[in-house]
Amino acid sequence: MLQLKDITLRLSDGRAILEGVSVALQGSKIYAITGPNGSGKSSIARIIMGMQQPTAGFILLNGQDITHFGITQRAKLGIGYAFQNPPRFKGIKVSELIKLAGGSKDQTSICDMLYSVGLCAQDYLNRDADGTLSGGEAKRIEIATVLSRRLRFAVFDEPEAGIDLWSFQKLADTFREMHGKTDTTIVIISHQERILELADEILLMKDGRLAPVPREEILASKDSEASCRCRQSCGKRGLEHVECVG
Repeated sequence: MLQLKDITLRLSDGRAILEGVSVALQGSKIYAITGPNGSGKSSIARIIMGMQQPTAGFILLNGQDITHFGITQRAKLGIGYAFQNPPRFKGIKVSELIKLAGGSKDQTSICDMLYSVGLCAQDYLNRDADGTLSGGEAKRIEIATVLSRRLRFAVFDEPEAGIDLWSFQKLADTFREMHGKTDTTIVIISHQERILELADEILLMKDGRLAPVPREEILASKDSEASCRCRQSCGKRGLEHVECVG
């Protein structure tokens, strides 16, 4: 179990990004963190991974205080992270990158990892993991490196960003399969309804605070937003009766 206790994050000018966040993330569950842009969702992810230190509060992993552990220490404890904007690596092939991430993986396993994120292995095994990859390709390859490890906690920051619909569906299926076959706790930051539907628990970040919300409430609001956007689109084309309701 990973616990955040009274986590606060303030900028140098005193503004609070996070204010007294407390949550316990249980093993073998999928958590989705959603909320408005700029509400602190990515800050929570970076603090869990150790890329950012909180101004106050504690982080416990199965009772052990890891608040001041760095990225490498947390990775050794089985915590993994997929960036919203993945890094690129000069001089490293995609197959080598996945091997480095997951230890000794045979060719079939690497192919399976790439396929699970919507990539044809034959097209990518010998590609350089550098700036020649598009943003969507780099995102999917990084997610494959995270999936290749046997993690206790895996954090994905907006994994759907920059990928096409088919690959997104493959990714959703992969999360579902990972959830069914492992005891990894999966934390996904997302606005996507299909991702939120996968979650055992949905946490809403608002005004620097994090709280669980009923799934039905969040998913109903997503349906309402989609309906409103459709009506607005019709309105732009001069059609009548397009006001948003509710």
